[in-house]
Amino acid sequence: MTVSRADRRVLSHVPDPEQIRVQVDRRGMKDTAFDGSQADPEYLDKIRMLSLRYMADFDVLLFPRRLLKKSGVKGRAVDISATGILIALEEQHIAVGQMAEIHCTIPPGTMPEGFELSVELDGKAVRTFTREKDGKEQHMVAFEFARPLTEYFQRKRWGYAIYMSSGMLFISSLFIMLMRAESIIYFKYNILLYLYSLIAAAFLLTRYLFGALYRDVPVNPDYTPGVSIIIPCFNEEEWIHRTILSCVNQNYPIDKLEVIVVDDRSTDKSVEQIEKVIGMIHSEAERYMTRERVKMHVLPQNGGKREALVQGVKMAKHDLVVFVDSDSFLEPTAIRHLVQPFQDPKMGGVAGRTDVENKFTNSITKLQTVRYYIAFRIMKAAEAWFDSVTCLSGPLSCYRKDLILQHADAWLTQKFLGQPATFGDDRSMTNFILQTHRTGYQDSAICSTIVPSDLGVFLKQQMRWKRSWLRESLRASGFIWRKEPFMALFFYIGVIVPIAAPIIVLYNLVYVPIVHHVFPRTFLMGLLMMALLMSLAHLLFRRSKLWVFGIVFCVFYELVLLWQMPVAWVTFWKSTWGTRETPQDVEARKRKEARKQKTKKGIGLPF
Repeated sequence: MTVSRADRRVLSHVPDPEQIRVQVDRRGMKDTAFDGSQADPEYLDKIRMLSLRYMADFDVLLFPRRLLKKSGVKGRAVDISATGILIALEEQHIAVGQMAEIHCTIPPGTMPEGFELSVELDGKAVRTFTREKDGKEQHMVAFEFARPLTEYFQRKRWGYAIYMSSGMLFISSLFIMLMRAESIIYFKYNILLYLYSLIAAAFLLTRYLFGALYRDVPVNPDYTPGVSIIIPCFNEEEWIHRTILSCVNQNYPIDKLEVIVVDDRSTDKSVEQIEKVIGMIHSEAERYMTRERVKMHVLPQNGGKREALVQGVKMAKHDLVVFVDSDSFLEPTAIRHLVQPFQDPKMGGVAGRTDVENKFTNSITKLQTVRYYIAFRIMKAAEAWFDSVTCLSGPLSCYRKDLILQHADAWLTQKFLGQPATFGDDRSMTNFILQTHRTGYQDSAICSTIVPSDLGVFLKQQMRWKRSWLRESLRASGFIWRKEPFMALFFYIGVIVPIAAPIIVLYNLVYVPIVHHVFPRTFLMGLLMMALLMSLAHLLFRRSKLWVFGIVFCVFYELVLLWQMPVAWVTFWKSTWGTRETPQDVEARKRKEARKQKTKKGIGLPF
């Protein structure tokens, strides 16, 4: 995972109400314009990203301009930003002001996605000093790049990625349309099969089209409504401190933002971690009013995530409430961007974009990285075109407080086929909101989350999501027709296509080859083109080497995840999470153990 260099100030991004300090980047650029007014938010985002420094540990080769050494000087990167790098050397070869050519390869996970590339760039030594590490003296040299890495990569590599991906996207889309046009010819042989292929292709292509047309609601500097962030926590001792810090450390007026952490009777050390980080935040500075706006509450008994969220909403003093998962981390400008669509009084809820934090852990997390990005930047963005986002995702979503309270009782007591609905809380609340209000998406409101790196945990999570998707899709089907007609059609096709997919795949890959002795090359080519759309869209927007995992994900989906859908059909009333010990999971585990004991007794096995 990328690790930012720690700032000596805990709340480095929070605006200082007394103007004792202003936010300044490493090049001295302030967060105010020359006339003292607030600078443009997009400008502030840009200079913040340029100045953000990441911890590093990789080899660097220097070729100083006035050093008679053809082999270069070997060093080790200590930290790096888009504008410079700090290097540790065994001997001091570089003086302040000296130019050098810097050669290195930035390893995956050191900087944000897309920066894992080779660098050959001139730099100027701006600072030198010595430090001791493991009993040895190290010579440290800080270089400022001749141009930011963002500009360097744009000209050297990112530009090529954009041209290649956009061209290939056009070719792939055209090829899909030509293949589907061919399907019309075969209508007389199997009208249902070829109609499905036409509908599925049209559905996917239109999603990419509307996703590409999507634009954020721009930031209005004068619009800063009051916001209460609610963080439900259950056994999250590893990450909860970072989540709380990211929520408090927002570039947002302090009198308009509060953070409430609600612990759902965790059985680990989560409460200790919460108390520790809140105590640290309270000691930062009185002028930030942290004692009044950062608080915690522990539920009297384990009631589930919904109970924790509702309790937090009841404690909230502001009209907008933001739900943040306890293993999700907000960008410093996330709240400012997230609230902008609420300038529309009919907007009831807005989702931010969720990226994968541990993207480079292994192949499982890399698959999810591409999938997450396309699910938000393309799929949710396409729904936002019609103000009807069907799932305001748990990691980061904002609602009107009065709407949450209006639906709280129904949400808490929701049952399906007699079983309590304990998961799918985000999609469930979205359904309540959608019945009377609009729902939106802000791509610039960014958070990152920890995703499963273990295959077993990942599969359980996917099964849980499919069950909640089936349940809530059935609910939404009863009212979505009242929305914009094209969006309603969009929705119903989006329900039918995944449900029917296992049958279609079996027909094309098993029945046709066995019965008709025909190799399904057309079907496989169609799958490849669909996979290319995902991968190329990721390459276009992210310019990352992970784009190829979009193709891998589609193959994995067809071989594994697709076959969870039939299981979900016949088990979608289940209420256990499978990935954490909720009360429902404990009850299910006890029933399973009781059945095993009964079986052993029945066949006379010793205990």
